[in-house]
Amino acid sequence: MLGAIVVALFCVAALYASVGHGGASGYLAVLSLTSYGVMESAWLKQHAWCLNLVVAAIAFWHFQRAGHHIPKLTIPFIVASIPFAMLGGYLLVDGAIYDLLLSICLVAAAWRLFSIRTSENQGLGIPEWKIAAPVGGSIGFVSGIIGVGGGIFLSPVLLLKQWATPKGAAATSALFIWVNSLAGLGGAALSNQLVLDFEVLLPFAGAVLVGGFMGSRYGAEIAPQQMVRKLLVIVLIAAAARRVVELF
Repeated sequence: MLGAIVVALFCVAALYASVGHGGASGYLAVLSLTSYGVMESAWLKQHAWCLNLVVAAIAFWHFQRAGHHIPKLTIPFIVASIPFAMLGGYLLVDGAIYDLLLSICLVAAAWRLFSIRTSENQGLGIPEWKIAAPVGGSIGFVSGIIGVGGGIFLSPVLLLKQWATPKGAAATSALFIWVNSLAGLGGAALSNQLVLDFEVLLPFAGAVLVGGFMGSRYGAEIAPQQMVRKLLVIVLIAAAARRVVELF
C-alpha cells in the first residue's frame, strides 16, 4: 500500500508542479482514497502542507529562474494571505464539516482545472492593491481551513482576469502556495494542533521532491497541457465523492 501511495504522490507532484502548484489538493485526494482518509483533518492538512513546501519551493525556483516571476504581481496577494492563512490553520475544523468543505474544495478545484483554457497572450496588467489584497486574503483563509496552498484558486483568477500569462501565474502561485502552507502550519502550531508523523512524511516528501523537480522543470519550459488537468479532474472528483459518501 505504501508503495502505491508513494507512486501516486510522485505523479500528483509532477503534474501539479508543471503548472506551478504544490499539489496539496491532489495529495488530499490520494490520501482520502487510502486508509489515511480516516485520519483527523489536522493530520491530513499538515502533511499536505509539508509536501507543498517541498514542491512549491522547487516549482518557484524553476519558474523564477526561467524569468516568469513578477514580484509586483505576487506581493499584494502574499501579504494579504499570510494572516488569514494562519487564522485558518489555527481554527479547528473537523468531522462532517471538514469532509464537506474538503469535498467542495476538491470539486471546485476539478472544475477550475477543467474549465481554464490557457494561452500565451500577455496579461492586461497588474491589479491594484485594493483589488489583489481581498483576493489574496480570502484564498489564504480558505486554504488555511481546508489544508491547501491556494494555488488551485489563485491561478484561475490570474488567468481569467488576464493579470498574468500561464507561466507568470505559475510562478506567482508557487510562491503564494509556499508562504500559505508555512503560515497554515504556523497557525496549527499556535493552536497546539501540530501532529506531524515524520516516519510517514519522509517517504512521501522524497516522492514529491523527485516528482516536483521533474514536473516544474518541464512546465517552466513548455506550456501546461490540457490533458494534465483532465487527468487531475478524475482524481479530485473521485476523492470528493468518497468524502461525501462518508458523510452519510
